[in-house]
Amino acid sequence: MSASMLRRGLELLSEDLKDVNSGPKHKKRKAGGTVKDLVSSNRHGVSKQLRRLQGRGEATKSKATVKDKRVRSAIDEYRKKQTKSHLSANLQYLLGTGHAAKHSATQKIINQNSGRQSRFQPDQPVARPQEEKPVFTEDEFQEFQKEYFGKIVEGGS
Repeated sequence: MSASMLRRGLELLSEDLKDVNSGPKHKKRKAGGTVKDLVSSNRHGVSKQLRRLQGRGEATKSKATVKDKRVRSAIDEYRKKQTKSHLSANLQYLLGTGHAAKHSATQKIINQNSGRQSRFQPDQPVARPQEEKPVFTEDEFQEFQKEYFGKIVEGGS
């Protein structure tokens, strides 16, 4: 087909196309009309159209009105959204109580709440090697020297 024949065919069918385009999709909803008036006369998809139109009823109305809204300043809104610090009140409460937990109870809680993995375990205190105490005292050494050598040797250990 040539382009001129297509153009002529489209001109002949233009009126039919205009009628199809102005179908139920482009109808405006009347204020007093019911939902059933808006549904097309086709048998297919009527229930789907009804559900779609009924669900849309209240959602299309804009409920954002300023009629009953109280106007607040921006500073009040900012302060309202800021989180309050309860640290001072909590510290006052904790320090005000006269009851202190036992050390054994707190250790049990700490041990239970520390994880089972090795990275959560506290470092064990390193046992320091104790100084070796000599078995013999200095006096005993001097007595031994006197008995063995007959006199005290200077500078020897």
